This record gives sequence, structure tokens and C-alpha cells, in this order.
Amino acid sequence: MTSPTTAPERRASRPQRLATRIAALGLALALGACNLAGASAPNATGAGSQTLLVATTRAPAADPGKAPFFAAERGAGLAFAQATLAPPSEGVLATLSPFDARWGVVGVGPVVSAEPAEAFARAAVGRDVLLYVHGYRETFETAASGAAELAAGIGFRGASGLFTWPSGGATFDYGYDRESALWSRDALEELILTLARSGSGGRVHIVAHSMGSLLTLETLRFVRDSGGDAAMARIGAVVLASPDVDIDLFAQGVERLGVDAQRITVISAQNDRALALSRRLAGGVVRAGAADRERLVGLGVRVADASEFGSGVLNHDLFLRDPDVRAVVARAIERSR
Repeated sequence: MTSPTTAPERRASRPQRLATRIAALGLALALGACNLAGASAPNATGAGSQTLLVATTRAPAADPGKAPFFAAERGAGLAFAQATLAPPSEGVLATLSPFDARWGVVGVGPVVSAEPAEAFARAAVGRDVLLYVHGYRETFETAASGAAELAAGIGFRGASGLFTWPSGGATFDYGYDRESALWSRDALEELILTLARSGSGGRVHIVAHSMGSLLTLETLRFVRDSGGDAAMARIGAVVLASPDVDIDLFAQGVERLGVDAQRITVISAQNDRALALSRRLAGGVVRAGAADRERLVGLGVRVADASEFGSGVLNHDLFLRDPDVRAVVARAIERSR
């Protein structure tokens, strides 16, 4: 196990504190920029629409039949619903406007709060599940859009799923988001264990982005302890895209997983500017998504270094935007079958 990285012990000076606040604002803007194209007015349902199985720890919106469907606040526990999404617009208007570049949530079915994990498993019966766990500063709608974009981008043929936790969806909610993600561990564990114990025979493939990687890694430790080999055998690929996780915490979590760490693929990028800002806020501790390839490989996980594919401003969501990086997800799933 690697030795922990220590932060400076001396009290920060006033200029240092100011620099930290500026870095915090930069991090919030950087990590949140990937959803600035937000949900626009959705297309009508029709050809190419997707049904998304949703497990959430968010509170339902005041009017459950209308957008935003789920709120930023924490709910009473896990809930299940099915969402219908329409694909992005096509044509000249879509090319000129950045606001039609995402899948739009057309509607959400009844919210099930009684045995929600079982309801999710019944809806996915007989199929593999692609479960997307989103990152920081995501509303329900942008998280659902990311899940649909991922499933469509890799041509997934099973049941597309989303685990959405109570992200505040606002620039300065980084602390609230981190705590809400960790608060959702029990619910995600319940969902994964229920899917693993169902008689459908399908496998559960998990793709987690940024802060969602922290939630996923912590939860898999619970699943390993409570479900044992039988539960872990039903989990297929685990892809952690740009994980915003302290490298020492990441190493500890991977060590606890033992041989099951071999099913993890990390998509990293040395030029991920969002993670560079996160590192500043963490006192200089490297984030797993920007760690040296050799260090990650030494932990026993697969690594796809996407640094050469990052030509944008942030390079934080290459697994959705770049076809070569997106193919890493598809290969990880195919390899796990």
C-alpha cells in the first residue's frame, strides 16, 4: 500500500486562503462546466428515444409529473422510476445552438418507494444492466442525459440505468455534493446487492464519473464485505472515468477489494484541468484520475490514459465526448462477459 500524502501543517496565510477560495471557485466552474449545456426543451418521443431505469436518493420534485422531476434535496431513501428520453435535435438549428446537444427527459413514470431495488431488478429482468453513477454538479436531468448519451454512444443492448444521488447542481455545492454522495452508499449497496441476487442472470456493469467514482468505490467495498464472492461475480465491468478521489483513499479502497480490483478500468488524463484544481483544494494530494499510469497499474487496476485525446478546455468528460475514449468503456464491458 502506498504511503499517505501529507498536507502542509502550517496555518495558511491570508493570501494563501484567498488563493484557495479562488481555486474553489475555479474547481466549481470547471467540474460543473460539463453540464452547462443543460437540458433544453426535449424533442417529442419517437424513433431513437430511450427508456432509463432510475434509482435515486433524491427527493421527488414538488410536482412529480413535471420537470425537474427530482430535486437537489435528499429523499427519505431509495426510490425507483422509469424515465423516457428523446435524442438530441438534428439539423441546422441544433448545429447553431449548444442547448440541443443533450438528451431531453420527456417524462418520468410513477415513483416507487416500496421495495425500489426489487422494482428496478424486475424492470431489468433477463438483461445486462449498464448503471451510470454521475459526478458533481449534476441535476437529475443532466445526469439522465449523460446516462442516455453513454448507452447510445457504446451501443449498449441491455437495460440502461442511472443511480442519481442528491447533487445540489450549483457552483458552490462541492462540499454538499461530496457528503450527499457518501450518504448514498447504503442505497447504492442495496441496489447492487438486489441486482446481484436476482434470478435474471444478467450482469451489472458500472460506469462512474468524477465524484461518482468515490461513491462507487466505497460502495463496492461494502458489497464485497456483505455479498461476498457470489455478489461480486454478478458485477461485470467497473469503469471509473476521471475519478475525483484522493489517490491514497483510492489505493486503500482498491486494496480492500483484493482480486476484484482487476475488474476496474480507470480512465485517466494528465491534462484533466478540473482534477488539477481539485488537487489544489485537497492540499496538493493527487486525484486518482490524474495519477501516473505506473502508480495506478501497480494497484492492480486496468488503466486507459486518455491524455493524448484531450484537446478541450477541461478534458474531464472524454468518456462521453471522444469516440476513442468511449470505446474503452465498450471494450471493458465486452471483456467482462
